[in-house]
Amino acid sequence: MTEPADHPLVTAVKPLVDAMGARILAPDEATGDDVVLAWEGEDVLAVRLPQLADSLDHILAAMERRHGMPLAELDRKTKQAVVRALEARGAFSVRHGVETVAGALGVSRFTVYNYLNRDNTAKAAE
Repeated sequence: MTEPADHPLVTAVKPLVDAMGARILAPDEATGDDVVLAWEGEDVLAVRLPQLADSLDHILAAMERRHGMPLAELDRKTKQAVVRALEARGAFSVRHGVETVAGALGVSRFTVYNYLNRDNTAKAAE
């Protein structure tokens, strides 16, 4: 399907759909796991959400774009900030999330756990 790109609902939700790594479909292409969005009582589009593992890859790619370089090339302090941001977004609830993040950052799993523990220890001391 070609999405109804000129519809105001598509215009409104497209930035969010893109940020999530989701896809816009025609409502008649929707399956049980897709979210159908209506406008004034008429189904306009469906959103196919990404799998959680795909979402993590999408988030990591977006962070690389934001920093303008591969995450592995960031300094330690910035890597720690990336880990905090990823934790806030639930990245470590995804199966193999720590391993995926460690690979993207060019560090060991142990280092990622240290970054997480350091942040949690600092919060507990406050």
